[in-house]
Amino acid sequence: MIKKFAPVVVLLAAMATLAPVSADAQSEAPMRRPDGQPDISGTFTFRTLTPFQRPEQFAAQETLTEEAAAAFEAAERTRQNRDLFDPEAGARSAGYQPRAEGGVLSYNEFWYERGVDLTDEKRTSLIVDPPNGRLPPRVAGATAAVEESEESEDERNAARYDSYTSRSTMDRCIMGFNAGPPMTSGAYNNNVMIFQTPDHVVILNEMVHNARVIPIHDVDTPPFKQFSGVSRGHWEGDTMVIETDQFRGGESGGTSPNKHLVERFTRVNADRVVYEYTVTDPTVYTAPYTVMLPFRRTEDLLFEYACHEGNIGMHGILAGARELERQGRKLRP
Repeated sequence: MIKKFAPVVVLLAAMATLAPVSADAQSEAPMRRPDGQPDISGTFTFRTLTPFQRPEQFAAQETLTEEAAAAFEAAERTRQNRDLFDPEAGARSAGYQPRAEGGVLSYNEFWYERGVDLTDEKRTSLIVDPPNGRLPPRVAGATAAVEESEESEDERNAARYDSYTSRSTMDRCIMGFNAGPPMTSGAYNNNVMIFQTPDHVVILNEMVHNARVIPIHDVDTPPFKQFSGVSRGHWEGDTMVIETDQFRGGESGGTSPNKHLVERFTRVNADRVVYEYTVTDPTVYTAPYTVMLPFRRTEDLLFEYACHEGNIGMHGILAGARELERQGRKLRP
């Protein structure tokens, strides 16, 4: 898979020089467009080292001191650095199996653009509700289908290698693993460009070049579902609120097509948009959960995520599975 290829042609007008400003600091007077709407447009990065869920080591800590945050950031940068991994032994702490178990260190560190620091507030999780910074318990029925399946774990794993149709939408370059919706920080392509008109907001993600064209104050919806759901926006004061449902399934986030998503975009100063979202999915989670992360303005360009062009990953996945079958070896997830 080719990660980045050619820069997008459309650029926004140049903005002021980026300066780190705390997202929880007192907001400046909201930036406004000529039509009077709050201005949330720009090119932003949402990469961060802040974990999605709060690690057990910080169970009682919502935020860290500057000293503790610096130590955690340094440790995480080392733990995730692919150039420090032994390709034979893998790196289980970072999710990579040893080569003997099928692990492949496909990219070196050059290709990664994950975050290098925590959020401005030095939070220990992107999840802000529940207060423990963890996902709510799953509904018992959400896992019952797997637990009660007559197929063995090996059989279920093997079925994932039957055909390209058995692979995830991420493997098939249909959806990105961090673009959502909702968006959350990932290993690379954590950039987004937001456009505004009086009647629409457009969210263009660098990951898999996914663009959501969202009508404002338009309640009509199409009769069909989409991978990114069907979104409608409205203003609540200076906050753009986008509600999305009618998901087709297969989007990132570990939820189901029954998900209801509420996203909030609030411009706090020239360099920050606070992005907050709440996921409600009663078929998977016993309660809603809310995530908050900063969009930090960047002068970097968006690049095309050329996943389809010359992509031989799918061929490699299926061909490798056939070879393991020929050798009589197990297929791993």
